[in-house]
Amino acid sequence: MGNSRSGGGGLIITATFLCSFVLSQLPLPRVMDWARPEWVALVLIFWVLMLPHRVGMGTAFLVGIILDLIKGSVLGLSALSLVTIAYVTHLLHRRILMYPLFQQGFLVLVLIGINQLIFHWMQMAVGMTGNNALFLLPSVVSALFWPWIYIVLNGIRQLFRIQ
Repeated sequence: MGNSRSGGGGLIITATFLCSFVLSQLPLPRVMDWARPEWVALVLIFWVLMLPHRVGMGTAFLVGIILDLIKGSVLGLSALSLVTIAYVTHLLHRRILMYPLFQQGFLVLVLIGINQLIFHWMQMAVGMTGNNALFLLPSVVSALFWPWIYIVLNGIRQLFRIQ
């Protein structure tokens, strides 16, 4: 990883991903299950925005494989969708950071929407999902959570001087 003087923090980044895994698996009432925020994707977007030289497509692939194992979905579905949004986020990270948080939320809506579309298309290809449009609801909820995720994770990043 790295020492604290060189801006380490690999353990903190890993801990934030572990927290996002836990949040993604917390039981919700059946009515709210469709509106579950994409916690893992939100944390990934944040770290790619803040540390594009440290968190990228390799991290997204590893996190996606772990998420597939946790969810019990077809291996590689989450990995493919998370690598795609990590790539797009990495391409646009300087531009995204120039926007205020509420406008970043719109971009997060698009990124999580791409994540949901890819995941839904792959699930349809293997015959594991229906044809309703509720699968896009988590992107709206995730965009609403983005300002708080950004503020909390940025506070953690500054507290531990992660660079």
